[in-house]
Amino acid sequence: MLINQTFTVNQTQAPKHEPTITKLCLEMLLAAPLGYIGVSLNLGGITWILSGIGAGVIVCRSYPPIYRYFFGDTILIKPNRKIRQIGMLLVGLTIGFSNARADFTNIATSIPIYIILTLFLLLSGACTGYIYSRLAKINLFTAMLATVPGGVGVMAAIAADYNRNVTLVALSQVFRVTSVVILIPLIARTSVNTYLPPTLLNNQLAFKLEPTYIALLCLALLLAALFSNLALRIKLPAAHFFSALLVGIIFNPIINLLPIQETNLIPPAIIGIIGQILLGITIGEYWGEKPTFGKRALLYMIITTAMTLISGAVASLIAMSLTNWDWLTCLLVTAPGGAAEVILVALAIDHNVDIVTAGHLVRLIAINSSLPIWLYLFRRLEQTNQ
Repeated sequence: MLINQTFTVNQTQAPKHEPTITKLCLEMLLAAPLGYIGVSLNLGGITWILSGIGAGVIVCRSYPPIYRYFFGDTILIKPNRKIRQIGMLLVGLTIGFSNARADFTNIATSIPIYIILTLFLLLSGACTGYIYSRLAKINLFTAMLATVPGGVGVMAAIAADYNRNVTLVALSQVFRVTSVVILIPLIARTSVNTYLPPTLLNNQLAFKLEPTYIALLCLALLLAALFSNLALRIKLPAAHFFSALLVGIIFNPIINLLPIQETNLIPPAIIGIIGQILLGITIGEYWGEKPTFGKRALLYMIITTAMTLISGAVASLIAMSLTNWDWLTCLLVTAPGGAAEVILVALAIDHNVDIVTAGHLVRLIAINSSLPIWLYLFRRLEQTNQ
C-alpha cells in the first residue's frame, strides 16, 4: 500500500522535461526572419529586440502543445535567466566599444543630477505601488516590487525570497519594459531627422577573418565573461551588463599600451544583434510562460505602467531644468528601463549615448545598492497598513 502511494506521488510529481537548448535554437531561428521583416519595414534599431520578443512568445506558447501532441509528455517552459545574462553581456560589450571615446570626466559632474532623478523615479515608483495595492487589493510589498523600476529578474527574485506573488511582480515589470521598448523608439524616431536603421549587410557587420581581429574579439569576449563572473561574486549590480560595458570602454586603450601594433577593435554588429535578440527572447518568454490574466488585472497593469511612464516624462522635465541637455536626451536618461534597451535606442539613433549610458548606470548602481533600505521601508509600510 505504501509502495503504491509512493509510486503515485512520484508519478504526479515527476520532473517535467525542460527543452532549454531546443527552445533557444527554435527561438533564434524564428527571430532571424522576424528581424529581417522588421529591417525590411525599416522599424529601426530596436527591431531585433522586438523580433526576440515575438519569437519568445510564439515558441513558449506553441512548443508545449506540439510536443505533447507528438510525444504525449508534458514539458516545462521557464524564462532562462542565463540567456538574458549572455544578452546583457553582448549588448554591454557593444555599447562599451561605442562609448570608448566618450569624455566621461565632463559627465562625472552630472552625477548629482543623476542621483536626484533616480530618487525621484524611486519615490514615484513607490507612490505608484501604493496606488496599485489599493486598486488591485494586493499586499503593499508585492505592489511596490511590481512598480519600482529595478529590473525584471531582480524584483522577481526578491518576490520569491519573501514568498510573494512572483508571477504578478514579473509580469508587471515585463509589461513596463515592453512598453518602454516599444514607445521610446517610436518617440525617438519621430523626433530626429537622421535615423540609423539596422542593416544586415554593411561594413560593420562583415566579420573579418584576419587572425589578429578574431584573436582580439575572442579576448574581449573572454575578458567580459571573466569580469562578469568576478562582478557576480562581489554582487555588483547588473553584473554582466556593467562588466562588459567596462571591458568595451577600456579594451582598446589598454591594448594600445602594449608594445604591439596599434589597433582599434570594433566588434561586428552581429554581436549586438545576437545580444538584442537574446534580451528580447527573455521578455517574450515571460509573456509566453505566464497564464492569461483577467481584464481587470490588465487594466490595473496598464494604469500603473502609464503612471510610471508619466513619472519618467516628469523626470525628463526636471532634467531639462537642471541641465542643458535637449529634451530627447532627458527622455532617454529618465526612461524607466530596462537600461540596456534604452541605451540601445540612444545608440541606434546616435544621440548622446555617453550621457544616456552614464545616467542609467548611476541609476542601476543607486537602485541596487539601496535595495535593502527600500525593502525595509516597503515591509514596514506593509505592516503598518495591515
